[in-house]
Amino acid sequence: MVVQSNLSTLNHCSSIETRKPATVLDSIPSINLKDPESKTHIMKACEEYGFFKVVNHSVPMEFIAKLETQALEFFNLPQSEKDKAGPPDPFGYGSKRIGSNGDVGWIEYLLLNTNPQVTSLKTLTVFRENPEIFRSAVKEYIEAVKLMAFEVLELIADGLKIEPRDTLSKLLKDENSDSCFRLNHYPPCPELQALSGRDLVGFGEHTDPQIISVLRSNSTSGLQICLKDGVWVSVPPDETSFFINVGDALQVMTNGRFKSVRHRVLANSHKSRVSMIYFGGPPLSEKIVPLTSLMGKQEESLYKEFTWWEYKTSAYKSRLADYRLGLFEKKTHQVQAIE
Repeated sequence: MVVQSNLSTLNHCSSIETRKPATVLDSIPSINLKDPESKTHIMKACEEYGFFKVVNHSVPMEFIAKLETQALEFFNLPQSEKDKAGPPDPFGYGSKRIGSNGDVGWIEYLLLNTNPQVTSLKTLTVFRENPEIFRSAVKEYIEAVKLMAFEVLELIADGLKIEPRDTLSKLLKDENSDSCFRLNHYPPCPELQALSGRDLVGFGEHTDPQIISVLRSNSTSGLQICLKDGVWVSVPPDETSFFINVGDALQVMTNGRFKSVRHRVLANSHKSRVSMIYFGGPPLSEKIVPLTSLMGKQEESLYKEFTWWEYKTSAYKSRLADYRLGLFEKKTHQVQAIE
């Protein structure tokens, strides 16, 4: 399936951009969750990249395959059928437009609510309009990925010597956790051959605002991350593994020790890319502040105190590429950074 689109319109909206070819990152930290030293490796990865790959995980491959099959069946439906689940509010089906502030991409997606305490009519519509097997595939997958996310956060707590070790994971386990789940489909774009070396943006550069994100994609390349020196590198796909992104909230909770990773997705000219991302967020009322146990006696917080609701509201008013945390940094540190 190829989503029909007016490329001149996308170009006008800055969705097509000239870029130098990104190098391929061969040294992506790969964390074996069964390795007794995994907490140490995760710490280094979060500090250096804000990003790492997880192997030897406990998510059944049949759950992954089942959900990918169901996702493709949905995205291959006639456009009129998919549109019944949209437009996004932010949950539901969306195509090309990302958010409400002018960002666009070569993408269609489903954003689903994962908190049973919150009623999302668009999420209910998606499940109602599709076979029960789709809903069960989503539920099985999310429950398995949540358990892995809890494990990763508890290993992070171990590495940071935070007590109790569920200090981070309990925020996602909370019945009011503001987490969500996204299925992305990046259709192939044959027209890329005519763009004279330019790349078509599937999803523009950004950081994730939550605590962590758990990503899995098929074997099609496209994901890129930005290193500390500003160089963009391509991440080789691995359909049997997961990738973890440090989010803005975790950057604040570690007082900048961990950095949320800036990333983007570029379209592929021949193959479609399907990705599934669990965004682990805290309850809306949770105060996002550096953890006391991580602060030295003379160390000051780099950030103002705010709730997850306040940050989320601010983030959704911004453009994708904006530095969202800038509004929440203390001015004294901003001045020092400028000097």
